[in-house]
Amino acid sequence: MRPTPESPDFMVGKFAIHNIEEWQGEFARPQDLFAGFDAKDFATFSARIPLDYYHPQSDRIYAFLQSWVICANGLTILYDTGAGNDKPRPGIPVFGDLHTPFLGNLARAGFAPEDIDIVICSHLHIDHVGWNTRLENGAWVPTFPRARYLMSSIDRNYWDPAGSGDRPSLTGSQVNAQVFEDSVQPILDAGLAELVDGTYEIAPGITLWLAPGHTPGHLVLELQSQGENALFVGDILHHPAQVFRPDWNSVYCEDQGAARQTRRKILQQAADRQARVVPAHFGGGHSVWIEHCDDGFRPRFPHSEPDVSRIGPEGAGHE
Repeated sequence: MRPTPESPDFMVGKFAIHNIEEWQGEFARPQDLFAGFDAKDFATFSARIPLDYYHPQSDRIYAFLQSWVICANGLTILYDTGAGNDKPRPGIPVFGDLHTPFLGNLARAGFAPEDIDIVICSHLHIDHVGWNTRLENGAWVPTFPRARYLMSSIDRNYWDPAGSGDRPSLTGSQVNAQVFEDSVQPILDAGLAELVDGTYEIAPGITLWLAPGHTPGHLVLELQSQGENALFVGDILHHPAQVFRPDWNSVYCEDQGAARQTRRKILQQAADRQARVVPAHFGGGHSVWIEHCDDGFRPRFPHSEPDVSRIGPEGAGHE
């Protein structure tokens, strides 16, 4: 019998949102993650970033891998699927050969893989498609067998080793080594992928739209219900520092100029609409509101602390 879903982490109008954690830990120094990082500039606002997001003693960003289950309009939607288990990841070894209780966390939230109607891949990077598949009898098979997997047709072509047109950067190719083969191709082979071009309405109040830069086909999910608005922005924002400094891309952004333009557009929209912004890797309360200030934008955080008990020892952070 399917368990009763636990209380949602938050609501967007009548839509219930559940956070599913996969991994948490100290990830990288800010100077190693951000292109254009300036230490003196960082020092002017770093004290305004909660400890849930940055550890000054070790000078490390604290990050999460996490997914979101969205119960809306009779659909059960999973946004992003983390890094997955048992997958060699030479490009980012910290995300390789993991053995996390992700499916157990999903079950504790009240959901079995068979309950998922739609999987959304914000983009086809290493840490956003991993649980698309799981290893069974030596083969990679779809984890969510009833789901439609929505992914960008642009990203699908870009990251496919046999794709045509623009090719990934050297950094992108190294980081995403083996990812398409074990986490995307099996979904295509199973006939479960639905390729999205541009804006795509999943259901009333649930819309995907293109937000290029981090990858050329990066998708943002927008929820609108009863006058409330939320933007699930994937890797448009890796860290609150990028709210203070929107021009600081991650070193993993494929098109640096487009990434900056997209980030500013989303921050502006979120501030104007008072929308909750839900990035892929935020710690703490895992989301943020954006406010206008004289010199640009500033984040407003929900009060929350990392809850290690929901991850367990197998999913504890790596350094």
